Amino acid sequence: MEFQQLIEARRSVRRYDPSQRPTKEDILTIIKAAQEAPSWKNQQTSRYYCAVSVQMCEKLRETIFPSFNKQRSENAALIVTAFEKNNVGFADDRQTPLNELGNGWGCYDLGLQAAYLILKAKELGYDTLIMGIRDADAIRKELDIPQDQQIVSVIAVGKAAESPARPKRKELEDIAKVL
Repeated sequence: MEFQQLIEARRSVRRYDPSQRPTKEDILTIIKAAQEAPSWKNQQTSRYYCAVSVQMCEKLRETIFPSFNKQRSENAALIVTAFEKNNVGFADDRQTPLNELGNGWGCYDLGLQAAYLILKAKELGYDTLIMGIRDADAIRKELDIPQDQQIVSVIAVGKAAESPARPKRKELEDIAKVL
């Protein structure tokens, strides 16, 4: 698939086919592609905690999501994304931010990786939904995520059981200023 077609075909999917769950190998292939994204000083602080088994996905869904995200992630594998705090965008002392964004750079790097991740998933025939409404404390406890990592999102990955329409995009003149 051509790149432009790939990015235009990608959708946020909220219903997944239970008969076509991603395998561990597929999830690792998707994360390997995410690793290719650039990061601050190539520090690669993004982290992924993956639930592939039906049992683990169900346990997480029941524990970490409000009801609407439980429904939206049913029959999908779940990838929890996080980054090491106070690393990228900080001086070597890990205390002094190098600009006003501070840990925003960790989020930025993770966002770049998330973009690669969802596009690789689409290339492999999977669809995704990035969910930010979740219980980070419950995620940390269930997956034993260290306190020095900032939990950001949970990404559902699976085969779509629906075909969402492409949402309208804003006009370029409304979002870009070229000087």
